[in-house]
Amino acid sequence: MSRILLSHGAGGREMADLIRQVFRGHYAQADVSQDDSAIVTLGGVNLAFTTDAFVVSPLFFPGGDIGRLAVAGTVNDLLTAAARPVALAASFILEEGFPIPTLERLTDSMQQTAAEAGVSIVTGDTKVVPRGSADQVFITTTGLGVVLRPGVSGAAARPRDRVILTGPVGDHGAAVMLARENLLQGSPIVSDAAPLNDIVLALLEAGVEVHALRDPTRGGLAATLNEIAGQSQTAIEIQEGLIPVRPAVAAVCEALGLDPLTVANEGKMVIIIAPEDADRALELIRGRRYGQEARIIGEVLPGPAGRVQVRTVLGTSRLLEMPSGELLPRIC
Repeated sequence: MSRILLSHGAGGREMADLIRQVFRGHYAQADVSQDDSAIVTLGGVNLAFTTDAFVVSPLFFPGGDIGRLAVAGTVNDLLTAAARPVALAASFILEEGFPIPTLERLTDSMQQTAAEAGVSIVTGDTKVVPRGSADQVFITTTGLGVVLRPGVSGAAARPRDRVILTGPVGDHGAAVMLARENLLQGSPIVSDAAPLNDIVLALLEAGVEVHALRDPTRGGLAATLNEIAGQSQTAIEIQEGLIPVRPAVAAVCEALGLDPLTVANEGKMVIIIAPEDADRALELIRGRRYGQEARIIGEVLPGPAGRVQVRTVLGTSRLLEMPSGELLPRIC
């Protein structure tokens, strides 16, 4: 690995290698959590802390825009730490000539999404670069939250736990891809970008035994399940026939040779939950705005460690490996 490739930002195997070899290696923090948020203890209070950069193209797409994406994505990363999101910072890199009315549309969208999530955007930064240097606008958001339940982590998944998926996969990646190529005429596909406070906080407040939370963004469901299986040194088996995929998304993926399980989502959550609480959790999730199509799609197994497999509708099984290659660039 001597040069950065587009695949290093795709959420799959190459990105995992880059993080391990460069960032974790040079920061000398080998014991830091591999979850989407770090946990920082300050004055006896556990805080979740996360940051993310957004470079989506196009900036506006059915169901959202880069502003909604930035806020929802950071809020959801805080939620994966079983934290109540509190405050966000937003940093903008703007290209010379970017229209201010467009910037106002984006900031309005960010404020609306923050209000939906119950957080405040409290600080930030702005830089302007020469025309042609930034592809219009890049946004970085950083989030802070208060941990409500310590120990929720991909490393905490246990054998016999159930795997809940809060809705259909692939909506966001398919919507952005079709919008980029101007192929959306007549298509019902819209991005699922949304903050998921309502779902996660309801589970925590109900006392449901949640072991792990992860939003399947870049690399999709495949990357997320492989990450959890690797962290917890367990295996995960999911049922192909139980994984919801909208017919239009399935058709697009089939036409383009994509696996919907590797396509990005921005408004879904994978929830690893104790088996005795799975049915109660599913009922709670289905009663929420963004969880009405939730399903239990599989379970955690003792091993082989790090393996994810799909039980097909024919009764056979196949490995679901960590995605590799470029996948879909510029989707988040």
